[in-house]
Amino acid sequence: MFKKTNNIMTANLLKKGVSFILTLIVINLFSCKNNHLTTYESSSYKRFRENHIHYEKYNEFNTQFSYKKLEGFDFDKGIERYYPSSIIQDGGLYYMWYSKPQKNTKVVGPNNATDSLRAFHWDLCDVWFATSIDGYKWEEQGIAISRGKKGRYDHRSVFNPEILFADGKYYLAYQAAKSIKDARWSKLFLTSGDFTPNVIGMSVANSPAGPWEPLDEPILKPGPEDSWDGEVIHEPTFIVKGGQYFLYYKSHSRLPWTPNITSGKYNKKHADIPLATGVAIANSPKGPYIKSKYNPVLMGGHGSMVWPYRNGICATLPEGPERNSILFSEDGINFYPVIQGVTVPMGGGAFRPGKFTDSNKQPGQGITWGISHKLYPMYHFVRFDCDLSLEKGNKIKKKHQMVKDYMKSKEYKYNPLLKQ
Repeated sequence: MFKKTNNIMTANLLKKGVSFILTLIVINLFSCKNNHLTTYESSSYKRFRENHIHYEKYNEFNTQFSYKKLEGFDFDKGIERYYPSSIIQDGGLYYMWYSKPQKNTKVVGPNNATDSLRAFHWDLCDVWFATSIDGYKWEEQGIAISRGKKGRYDHRSVFNPEILFADGKYYLAYQAAKSIKDARWSKLFLTSGDFTPNVIGMSVANSPAGPWEPLDEPILKPGPEDSWDGEVIHEPTFIVKGGQYFLYYKSHSRLPWTPNITSGKYNKKHADIPLATGVAIANSPKGPYIKSKYNPVLMGGHGSMVWPYRNGICATLPEGPERNSILFSEDGINFYPVIQGVTVPMGGGAFRPGKFTDSNKQPGQGITWGISHKLYPMYHFVRFDCDLSLEKGNKIKKKHQMVKDYMKSKEYKYNPLLKQ
C-alpha cells in the first residue's frame, strides 16, 4: 500500500515538473518571438500617439486670436461693461447681451455695500443689449433684464448673461443674486468675495429685442456644501445636442488653505480643484436641468467659451492645468486637449452661425469672431477674430488624411496637394 501511494506521489510530481518546464519553454519561445517587436517610447512621444495630438500644420484647431477695438462702446467715466453673451444674428442684425452696473456706483466690498454702493464689480447690475450691422460698430439699445422685486432670487443683481434660441423663442440665462446679505467677504482684499448662494435665472421672449418675461424660479442652483459646486454657480453657456440642452457652468469648492466666503464643510475630496466647469442637461430650454454625474467635465473655466463643432463641442480654458488650450468632446462630457499654447479670449462670447442648431443633426460650423472683455483701464469690450471654421477644418483634415494614408501604404506616391 505504501509503495503504491509513493508511486502515485512520484507520478504527480513528475507531471507538475513537466508542466513547469513546458510553461518555461512556451514563455521563452514567446519572448524570443516578440523580442523584435519591443518598442521604446519617451513620455512625450507616447502622449503624442495616445492623445492623438497633431502638429500645427495638420491640426484643424491651430489658430491665433487677434483683437480689435470696437466702436460704440467708448470709455465713459464711471461706466463698466463685461461678460458678453454669445452673439446671434436675427433680421440682418447682430445681437449681444452683457453685464452693466449702475453708473458711478463705487465698489466698496461686501462689508460696506449699500443699496447704492457695490460689493463687487458684478453687484447692482442689469443685463443690457446692443446691436450691430457689421460686428464692429455697435449701438447700445438699453436694458434687457432688470433686477427683480424685493424678495425675488434676482433682486440684488443680474449679470453674466447667455442667449439660447430654441423652438422659435429666445432664452436669456444669467447669474442672479437675491440680497446684499448673501454677499460674503473672502478676506483676501477689500472687494473680494462673492454672492453665496447665487443662482442661474432665466427670461423668455419672442424677439431678441424683448420684452422679456422672467421665470419665477431659478433653473440652476449650487450643489450641497460638500460638493465640487457647493460654493457658486457662474457663467452659463448653452449647447444643443441630440435634442437636449447642455448648460455649462463654472464653480469651485471650499478650500481649507484660503479664506472661504461661506462657513461650512471644507471639501477634502475636491481640495485640489480650485476651479472647474460642469454641465447640466435638460430636455426643454426651461429645464429641469440635471447635473451630470461626471461633473466636473473641465478642469478650469474662468472666462471660458464653449461652441458646437462638427458633431461635438469645443471649449477654451483661459485658466486651470490645461489653460491656454482648446479642447474637444464628442459627447459633451469627455473633453481632450487638441491644441495648447493659444492665447484664448477672456470672458468671450462667440458669434454662433445658424444660432443654436442641434449639432447631431447639422455639424457645428465653428467660430471665426466674437466679443470679449478686457480688464484695464476699466472693464470694456474688444472684438476677437480667429479661424476655427468647419470649412478650414475640413481642408486640414483632408491634408492630414493624405499623410495617414501614406503611412499605411506600401509604396510612396507623390501628391502635390501636400505642399499646398
